Amino acid sequence: MSKNGLMIDYEYCTGCHSCEVACKNRLRLPVGKYGIKVSEIGPFLLEAPDKFEWNFIPVPTSLCDMCGDLVAKGEKPACVHHCLGACMDYGPAEELAEKMAAKGKKVMMYIP
Repeated sequence: MSKNGLMIDYEYCTGCHSCEVACKNRLRLPVGKYGIKVSEIGPFLLEAPDKFEWNFIPVPTSLCDMCGDLVAKGEKPACVHHCLGACMDYGPAEELAEKMAAKGKKVMMYIP
């Protein structure tokens, strides 16, 4: 039986924090607690004078329950559903691994 996971293509994450807000509201988390937290890396200079790298990386925390109640009803986790950049996906780990392999860099998978 396949385990489900969460795939995040942070090449396209805009840092909008909609995943954070959706998760925080669904779990009713207090200030300072997150089910998923967007981390900011950069900006840092790659090549002079104007090539920079600036990444936003959504990272599930130990409070993430992968929205088990929503998934049981055939829905996607709140973070995936509300992702404005459409850079998150949820499903069987084998399928996500195939998508990751085709994608290349800047992709991560979370399997609880």
